Parts: sequence; structure tokens; C-alpha cells
Amino acid sequence: MNIMHLRYAVEISKTKSINKAAENLFMSQPNLSRALKDLESSIGIDIFQRTSKGMVLTSKGEEFLIYAQKILDEIDEIENLYSNVPDSTTQQFSISVPRSSYISHAFSEFAKNIDLTKKAEIFYKETNSLRAIRNIMQENYKLGIIRYQTRFENYFRSMLKEKGLKSEYITEFYYSVLMSKHHPLAEKDILHLEDLEGYVEIAHSDPFVPTLSMKEIKEAELPSNIERRIFVFERASQFNLLENVHTTYLWGTPIPKHLLEKYGLVIKECADRCNLYKDVLIFKEDYELSDLDKAFITEITKSKRTILHPKS
Repeated sequence: MNIMHLRYAVEISKTKSINKAAENLFMSQPNLSRALKDLESSIGIDIFQRTSKGMVLTSKGEEFLIYAQKILDEIDEIENLYSNVPDSTTQQFSISVPRSSYISHAFSEFAKNIDLTKKAEIFYKETNSLRAIRNIMQENYKLGIIRYQTRFENYFRSMLKEKGLKSEYITEFYYSVLMSKHHPLAEKDILHLEDLEGYVEIAHSDPFVPTLSMKEIKEAELPSNIERRIFVFERASQFNLLENVHTTYLWGTPIPKHLLEKYGLVIKECADRCNLYKDVLIFKEDYELSDLDKAFITEITKSKRTILHPKS
């Protein structure tokens, strides 16, 4: 019997819905349905009755859930006893963030000030908003930064509240266009979306908005007039593509001057781009920020002022 399957069954019982339970568990509905079927087969009973009103526990299922919850409670108690004991001799910091130069610059400045006379465990993960939330809920990461279009504010506020996560505003901005200084459009002062037709967009392939389908998300994030895209997940590779393939471009936040010079890039404003983005810091409501956390937040504040909003 798989312990995770017990957690799945408990979540389905709470929500009375495969779809809602899958969303709360950060997994797909087909995978959750398959896991439940495997669990029912392994113990030889039907835990739930599938009805028009949702997933209803059978009499055997009610009995099973009592035992399953007891087992999970004991596992959680053991984990809390031994895995959450802080090591006072080790500096610990963990965060998941969107791929963004102003954030990576802040992290570099933060890392310079880590006390190298002490042991340190530092985790810095570039990923999308879904995984940033999941890393806090399931992987014991302490902090996250999530990014979303402001028109999806209510979706994210609702989700964070439901997960027991606190959020603190960092900044908001419009994306600019990054391209090689040798790009055919590099000499234009202001770009329009139609100018980019015929060129190759470098894009991320893992955007996320709760309750929206991937098709809807991509329609919101990716301009429909662009027919050529390269999906790349790692920022250094994106910069190398921009530097060496002069017909490519990338939507993103402004980057430090030394990176523009290093990769031979220029940054251009687009008059037609109207999606306003917001970055927020997230952490569990009962989590108390450490000194390292506060030091990183200080560097984020400095970085956004010097890179994103230098005139403000």
C-alpha cells in the first residue's frame, strides 16, 4: 500500500471531488483517478461511490478512512518531531522564484554576504508559480516568489488563502523585449507587436494560472500573431540563443547593464503590450522570517529599484 495513496483518499474525502482534490494535490485528474483505482484494487474494496453529487464514501470507505487518517497523523507526528528541528549551526535558506534577472541579481548580492565560517544549505530554484507553491507546501521550501498577470489577482489570492500562505507585494511591471544588438529591429526605438511577426520568440513552456486550462493560459501569455517559438526553460541558454541567433527575441523583465553587454543584447519597449505583471513573496502564515530571509528581501528591494524601476 502506497502512503501517498492514503493522502489522496483523504483529500478526495474532504473535497468530494476528484478534480478539486487533484488541484489541491498539484497533480492531474487522470493520475489521481488512476491512483485511487490502484488503492481500491490493492485493498479489495470500493472506497468511494461515484455519484452526480460527487465522490461519496461507501460504508467500507468510511471505515478505511478512519484508519488511513490515524496512520497519516502518526507519520506527520514523526516528521514534525525529527525533520523540523532546526540545526543552529547551519545557515539555511530556500526559495523558488520565476526566471528573472532582477531576482537572480538580488540572490547573487545576497550570497556575497553569507557567513562562510559557518555551514550553509542554500536552495535557489527557478520555476513557475505552481511549483513555487508546491515546493512550500510539499518540499519544505520556506519562501517563494510567484508571478502572475494582475487580471488573475483574484485566482491567486483565493488559492494562497486556501493553502494557508501569506503574500507580500514586491513589484509590478510590463514585460520588455530582449534581443541581440544585431537583430534587424535593434535600431527601432519603440516596437509594436506586428513588428515581431516573422521573428522567433523564445518562450517558457510552463506558465500557470489556477482553474484555467493550459490552452487558456497560453492564449493569455503568448501572442497569437507569432508562429515561430522556441521553448527554453533555462535562462543562460535563452541568453545564448539571443546572442547567437539574431532573429530571436524574448519577453522579460529588464536585465542589468553588465548582462546586456556580456551577451550583446538590447532591451526595447513594446507600445502594444498591455499585460501588467505582479511579483509577490509567499510563505506559510505561521512561518517566522529568518535573518537570512530578511537579508534576501532587502536585496530584492534594492534590485527592483536599480534594475526594474531605476527612475522611481
